[in-house]
Amino acid sequence: MRRVVVLGSTGSIGTQALEVIRNNPDRFRVVGLAAGTDAAGLAAQAAEFGVADTALGAVEAEALVRDVAADVVLNGITGSVGLGPTLAALEEGRTLALANKESLIVGGELVTALAAPGQIVPVDSEHSAIAQALRSGEHSEVRRLVLTASGGPFRGRTREQLATATPAEALAHPTWDMGRVVTTNSATLVNKGLEVIEAHLLFGVGYADIDVVVHPQSIVHSMVEFVDGSTIAQASPPDMRLPISLGLDWPHRVTGVGAPLDFTRASTWTFEPLDEEAFPAVALAKSVGEAGRTYPAVFNAANEQAVDAFHDGRIGFLDILDIVRRVVDTHEAPATLSREGLADAESWARRAADAAVAASGQ
Repeated sequence: MRRVVVLGSTGSIGTQALEVIRNNPDRFRVVGLAAGTDAAGLAAQAAEFGVADTALGAVEAEALVRDVAADVVLNGITGSVGLGPTLAALEEGRTLALANKESLIVGGELVTALAAPGQIVPVDSEHSAIAQALRSGEHSEVRRLVLTASGGPFRGRTREQLATATPAEALAHPTWDMGRVVTTNSATLVNKGLEVIEAHLLFGVGYADIDVVVHPQSIVHSMVEFVDGSTIAQASPPDMRLPISLGLDWPHRVTGVGAPLDFTRASTWTFEPLDEEAFPAVALAKSVGEAGRTYPAVFNAANEQAVDAFHDGRIGFLDILDIVRRVVDTHEAPATLSREGLADAESWARRAADAAVAASGQ
């Protein structure tokens, strides 16, 4: 039986993870729970699962990870505040089921240098798909990774049409039920740009060999192309419980987590190229990832500020990426990466983004 700490337990990933655990009591046992601000929800979960060790906020979550003996830590926290708990889980030798992509992207080599081979198990559906497909060959046999994107609520719109996009429209994702920041990032495709950086860090594949293709049905979650011309794809109905279950017990599969595809019914899967003029976030993220050091942290922090400003009605939809690019272009990264340098860079990026937002409204 695997002892599990769930961080972000009252959020989308956390509640679905607890559903998997609830349905498999002989396989998993919750030994720690952490939430952001929902104290009542956390208390209810602790009572249901008989958990004595709980925490509110990222700082307490980091202490929880260090203090509670566990086999796996599921990091479902949203945002770069998840970096501390990620580093703590790795330092304590826990298997890290990582849904908090920001901590890997922001932490970069600080995270990868701590991780033992196989210690980080991705929970994002795209990276879980790649991890599954990579079991079909050796690393040296990989030609490229192909991340699929639903295209979000604005698929097919031109840049001119996106100028009038509203916050309500940005939150109307056609496939996934996610929080405000992640859903908006899916509308701008910042989320896919972050996933490209994450794929590079997780799998050691160069940015030139990581591509994005739009797949509106969200059935093929990502693909690996090998040097012999073969492409291995992982396909399933869009259900986060599947990658979550794999994250909790990798590389073993949990029976009956989700419904399989029904190939007795006619269906069509389509793939189309990414419109980089309308959605420049992926190209910007690749350049940020290649620059490394504190640039990904600045990219992420500036985006979070710009997303908040968009939902507050202070900027338009297209301004989000314009502000992020402006902040990234003016950033001067330190020569080496450290936690202190990351914190300073994030603080600077948030101030710079806020200034850019204010300037755009003048």
